[in-house]
Amino acid sequence: MTSHTNNATRAQAWVALALWGLSAPVLARLLREFGTPEAVLAAAPAGLTPFVPKATLARLQTPDSERLAVARDWLVGEGHQLITWDDPDYPSALLELNDAPPVFFFVGQRALLSRPALAIVGSRNATPQGQDNARAFAAALSQAGVTIISGMALGIDAAAHEGGLEGTGSSLAVIGTGPDRVYPARNHALAHKLAAKGGILSEFLPGTPPLPANFPRRNRIISGLAQGVLVVEASLSSGSLITARLAGEQGREVFAVPGSIHSPFSKGCHKLIREGAKLVETAQDILDELPSLRRPPPSPAAPMTPTGTQETAENQSTTDETGLLAALGHDPVDLDTLVARTGRSADALQAELVVLELQEHVAALPGGRWQTRG
Repeated sequence: MTSHTNNATRAQAWVALALWGLSAPVLARLLREFGTPEAVLAAAPAGLTPFVPKATLARLQTPDSERLAVARDWLVGEGHQLITWDDPDYPSALLELNDAPPVFFFVGQRALLSRPALAIVGSRNATPQGQDNARAFAAALSQAGVTIISGMALGIDAAAHEGGLEGTGSSLAVIGTGPDRVYPARNHALAHKLAAKGGILSEFLPGTPPLPANFPRRNRIISGLAQGVLVVEASLSSGSLITARLAGEQGREVFAVPGSIHSPFSKGCHKLIREGAKLVETAQDILDELPSLRRPPPSPAAPMTPTGTQETAENQSTTDETGLLAALGHDPVDLDTLVARTGRSADALQAELVVLELQEHVAALPGGRWQTRG
């Protein structure tokens, strides 16, 4: 009973902290300074002012009780989960982002969060051939053990999810509403399949409606979870071009399917190809370019944990899949040295160090230095 209460208290603290709406680097600094979300929330204004502008403190420390209550009610639902920075199942790929969400709401198979993944995106008003192409690419890749990421929109997204659910890799949807909403409503049946066999995740609190600004924002997570992004059909004004741009900025590979020079839905793909995206005709083209996608899926016979998820080596892993602990070594080291050793950005390293600190793998030292715990 005590453990359940502690977990519930910790979840509410993470949600309350997420409601502050601070950037990931600022939250990382707060957590490093105070240790836990509960300690941050309990801190006196004077202790927060070195990190948060005074003008925002009054707003931040006035909890939105109604939104917290909605989130709390959703979390007690069967299969409803909160994944936080200090959770072993938080995707290490997202920790590389400067604006990784500190928490997200999740329904589905947690093991998929650490599987090799490819995002497939494209037009909502896709042609029948485009939808067939998206479904075929997704099915072939999923059969090879690749998890398909998309945004559960109509058109290419929905077709990609359907194809992904056909194979062992399955599919994850990153949505632009709260986890208690299905948008568009026509995708209700698809959402149920994803919740049962794949996964649905959202950084937006339960009750959040389909606000236009949320969909471009969630695109960074679609690309961030994946090792590459495939654009199947896109006009020049398609939001999938935003996802492709973000993928390039995040160091992910970008692929595009060519089409007719007369089709407006090929214009976006052709633009991407001219700018350096790799032209692909088959799923094998992608597997050849990204051999790391061929990692075998975990055994389906793995035992179940008390929370109902498969206990595999993947979901027991820490955030150290990128080798940060090895880069730290045994002696105290500062952030600039870690940047030089890993080739990664300071913000990405800072976020991952906070997670490792919360998991008690590293300790923060005076002078901005870090050391592994012996």
